[in-house]
Amino acid sequence: MLKILGKASSINVRKVLWTCDELGLPFEREDWGSGFRATDSPDYLALNPNAMVPVIRDGDFVLWESNAIIRYLATAYGDGRLLPAAPRERARVEQWMDWQATELNNSWRYAFVALVRKNPDYNDAAALAASLASWSRHIGILEQQLAATSAYVLGDRFTLADVPLGLSVNRWLMTPMQHADYPAVSAYFERLSLRPGFLRHGRNGLP
Repeated sequence: MLKILGKASSINVRKVLWTCDELGLPFEREDWGSGFRATDSPDYLALNPNAMVPVIRDGDFVLWESNAIIRYLATAYGDGRLLPAAPRERARVEQWMDWQATELNNSWRYAFVALVRKNPDYNDAAALAASLASWSRHIGILEQQLAATSAYVLGDRFTLADVPLGLSVNRWLMTPMQHADYPAVSAYFERLSLRPGFLRHGRNGLP
């Protein structure tokens, strides 16, 4: 059986859990990470030298990096519904997944650590303001895309891109700050909330 190593509160672990839910894929999960087993232990570092969660074990196959993991699961166990086989359709899904990982994630890092994790080292007002402005601007890019599709990120069909982006929207809404009025993003959040997997692993109050 597929094994997922990582605590369920981690946004990156939740990507994997939600994807398994969408695929109807059974799994076993072990708690690793802050508050649980240490990811800098030799046993864990042998699986992931970055000491980060999640890691999966699928038989003798070990994989880390959450977006790579969910791509693998959708390809190995899906029917093309979440991650299409056609090159151009697949590229559009992966484009938005990569944008989430590189552009959107970088925009919120300072603000999230300051406002949610309350790290005392993150107390630079100018850096916080810049991060909040960048975060809002990037969510605005998603707003434009969702306003055009009127449904999910790539159109009227839920795809793998909606997993990291849906969790990112949850993080944005759950962070205590002033939120810009993005009606398409709000409608998207409610649309995702009709999916049992999102209710279990996304809209749960955890940023």
